[in-house]
Amino acid sequence: MCAGTTTDDVPELVPARMVNEHAYCPRLFFLEWVQQRWEDNPDTVEGRDVHRRVDKPGGQAPGPDDDEELRVVRSLQLSSPDLGLVATVDLVEGDGGAVRPVEMKRGHPPEVPERAWEPERVQLCAQGLLLRDAGYRCEEGVLYFSGARQRVRVPFDEALEARTMEVLAELRRTAAQDLPPPPLVDSPKCPRCSLVGICLPDETNALAARNEQPPRRLVPRDPSARPLYISEHGAYLRKRGGRIEVHRDDQVLETIRLIDVSQVCMFGNVQVSSQLLRELFARDVPVCWFSYGGWFQGMAVGLPAKHVDLRRRQVALAHQGGLAISRALVAGKIRNSRTLLRRNTREPVPELLASLKTQADSAHEADSLASLRGIEGAAARLYFSGFVGMLDRGDQLPGHAFSFAGRNRRPPRDPINCLLSYLYMLLVKDLTALSHIVGFDPYLGFYHQPRFGRPALALDMAEEFRPLISESVVVSLINNREIGPGDFVVRAAGVNLTKDGRRRVLRAYERRLETEIRHPHFGYRITYRRVLEVQLRLLAAHVLGEISEYPPFTTR
Repeated sequence: MCAGTTTDDVPELVPARMVNEHAYCPRLFFLEWVQQRWEDNPDTVEGRDVHRRVDKPGGQAPGPDDDEELRVVRSLQLSSPDLGLVATVDLVEGDGGAVRPVEMKRGHPPEVPERAWEPERVQLCAQGLLLRDAGYRCEEGVLYFSGARQRVRVPFDEALEARTMEVLAELRRTAAQDLPPPPLVDSPKCPRCSLVGICLPDETNALAARNEQPPRRLVPRDPSARPLYISEHGAYLRKRGGRIEVHRDDQVLETIRLIDVSQVCMFGNVQVSSQLLRELFARDVPVCWFSYGGWFQGMAVGLPAKHVDLRRRQVALAHQGGLAISRALVAGKIRNSRTLLRRNTREPVPELLASLKTQADSAHEADSLASLRGIEGAAARLYFSGFVGMLDRGDQLPGHAFSFAGRNRRPPRDPINCLLSYLYMLLVKDLTALSHIVGFDPYLGFYHQPRFGRPALALDMAEEFRPLISESVVVSLINNREIGPGDFVVRAAGVNLTKDGRRRVLRAYERRLETEIRHPHFGYRITYRRVLEVQLRLLAAHVLGEISEYPPFTTR
């Protein structure tokens, strides 16, 4: 806890639901209430469905001193400054002058003596205490389990009331801290938690040396939603029901379910309606704009992430230089470049591989950002000097369209550099969107400086993934004959992709993100799409002080 931080800084009224969350897992409570971070999973969606009927206010709620007796009230709001609690009670039933709260729960009652877990019982008791504070007589509550259609009676005895107030006091102390409590160790609660992909309990514990057991595969599988790319000039996107319609010249070109879209990426002159934008913002779906040639020009999202403490610490660490993070990123990039060469060169290049290993080791020991940039530049020259050795330039590719003499850009002067620039842009686009989701400011980096409006943090995180994703796609596109000289157009001294060429590259890029690999630190299999998010969340854990070092993602 920082000096001067006390429980007085915590909001006066705590939702009774948060008493449940803290009793279940203090870290879950902190992430959800203090940092305002949330993810749905099937359990939370089902829980909302169970509450749908009682969430609609209904019935009369006469006061405790009124002549009329309270019978049944749905969605009753209560608060008490004395208790420091606020709640919306699902259902309140009256019975002979007394009342009892009824809380809806999904599933079945657990096989324990109380027929309910402690978090549910303390939440229900907190509602009972609010009813008492409002003047009602309340001695018990009911948990209704929708899966079994069973009611479980919960008496409000002295022990439960004392435990409820104890949890409330603990909750306030937790909320006053700057950092969340450490994750539960090897807990059976974690696999079904909706925030497991944000919390990363086993991963954080493993990196912090709190648990000797190998991490479980708790990170959620990739969602079914995928980016939507629109490159039809004059297209117009609108919302109709739960779908996105793509129009052009009064014709519907395509319709896509909103639940199947993770990003909307528009190239060139493509329009989007205000109604669709609002819906996308509500779903945390970013909208990205590109020039027709593929330059990433901007992104629109809803309100920024509420994880203010992460951005505050990001600013402080960036101001200090962020050398340790930069060393890890650059060393990871060089090692991954070496791996790509080792796997794909047609002829052995032992001297080149040895030189890159030396550069990676040097990056770990760099004593300044200037020195680190020099090491990275030297390693890049070495790497690209051998890049052409990974390409199969057989007779099926006539001419010299795929000659390569090193990196060039703005504009790229040959097809390979054109592919590299386009794929780097796609990678930075995804990392910019994920940075927003995790809670970072994507424009404030550690290795790349925040100049000229570039997304410096996204560029930082792209370093270790350039060889594994972007450059790997270039190699596969050329060697598998998925793209040829006819997919490029030369304008003045620059080379651009044709419309069909861009589509082929986009398909290959998305296919690469779907590739499963074994995580080098945690041992489970995971797609590159999910790896990008995991690495950003590990960076956040380091910035927040939960783990001592940022572990770059490197393959063997």
